[in-house]
Amino acid sequence: MATYFVYILSNKRGALYVGVTNDLKRRIDEHKSGKVPGYTAKYKINRLIYFESFKYINDALSTEKYLKGLLRKKKLELIRAVNPTFRDLSEDLHLD
Repeated sequence: MATYFVYILSNKRGALYVGVTNDLKRRIDEHKSGKVPGYTAKYKINRLIYFESFKYINDALSTEKYLKGLLRKKKLELIRAVNPTFRDLSEDLHLD
């Protein structure tokens, strides 16, 4: 059964990016390598600081939309609740 993820990335300057994927490890590797052109590559937004998993894609997409609509302050509060030091969670990401 598939698992879907909503994630938040950041860079050293504190920019935030919200995304959704069905393969978190692959997607984070893509962000870290900078191979996919766009906003995250341009601003080196490649530190995984938050993620949630979902059984159904519609739940993941709804959550992504909700998070994208939050004010920055609320996103930061959410992140701090589970990752108070804003550690790069991809360092110990074992989803295989």
